[in-house]
Amino acid sequence: MIGDAASTAHRNQKVPQGFYNTEVMLGSVIRHGGEVGICGTCMDARGMGDGDILDSAHRSTLAELAEWTAWADKVLVF
Repeated sequence: MIGDAASTAHRNQKVPQGFYNTEVMLGSVIRHGGEVGICGTCMDARGMGDGDILDSAHRSTLAELAEWTAWADKVLVF
C-alpha cells in the first residue's frame, strides 16, 4: 500500500455502519494467502508504527514493490 492507502492496513478501525472496513477486507486477502506490504515511508508520514498495522501485514519498501511487480503476471494499479 502506497500513500494514503497505507492507512487501510491500520488495526482496530472503528468504521461507521454502512462504510467499508478495509481492515476486514485486507484480512480476507491475507487469509487467502495474499501478502500485504505497506510503504514504510508512507507509514512514517502518517505517524504509523509497526504496531499500528495488521499482524500479517509488514513494513515494505519500493524495492520489494519492484520485485513483486517484476514477478507478477498481472499488476493492478488504481
